[in-house]
Amino acid sequence: ALVLCVTRDRPGAKQDLKALKRLFQTLGFKSILKMNPTAQDFRKELTRFRELLDARRTNVSCALVALMAHGEPQGRLLGADGQMVEVEEMVSELSACQVLQGKAKVVLLQGCRGGNRDPGMRPRALPWLGSWLQHWLQRPSTIPSHADILQVYANLQDVSSKGYSPKNPDQVDILRVYSAAEGYVAYRNENGSDFIQTLVEVIIANPDQDLLELLTEVNKRLCEMEVRGPDCDEIRKMSVE
Repeated sequence: ALVLCVTRDRPGAKQDLKALKRLFQTLGFKSILKMNPTAQDFRKELTRFRELLDARRTNVSCALVALMAHGEPQGRLLGADGQMVEVEEMVSELSACQVLQGKAKVVLLQGCRGGNRDPGMRPRALPWLGSWLQHWLQRPSTIPSHADILQVYANLQDVSSKGYSPKNPDQVDILRVYSAAEGYVAYRNENGSDFIQTLVEVIIANPDQDLLELLTEVNKRLCEMEVRGPDCDEIRKMSVE
């Protein structure tokens, strides 16, 4: 596993690193950590990771890469130097790893994917409720309505056996897991990010369960978390990535 994490100006990032360390220990992963990488470091470390895997004489069953930084729309992350790096560029580098051909490659992306804040779903006012209850319901905690965090590229055997070839062959066997939907912010506080903390909690509790089922549970829990809507004048539960 490779973890590239910008901790500078990102309170709670170190808590996420501790959580991932527990996850790797549970799964038996050997991991490499690079803190506060610049945009160029993101590229160099991914290339170095690929070369390290290709040089291994023992079998590699899968690989996990966690990219944690401030993010921008359209798959861009900000290095510690404030310069942008394209996620697609790094995914392509990982896909070029010869020893991982036909094997699972998981990419975790913890960071914003835009500036929108999900207002969630508020209950409608009911005319028969008393005025005191109406007031109590004026600012309820909201449930995020955009928690679609999964994006999967997989070349399934039963599909490929029928002559199907993916549009992007360099994205075969890749599972991407995002902390937020495209165009939306991700949330974090001094205890870590909702995404990483929930992900680790769910997988450690059931390490032998199917990964997609576990990620579906992560998605469900993120949907159920209380996050104040943007029109609320109270302090948000999470700070913005």
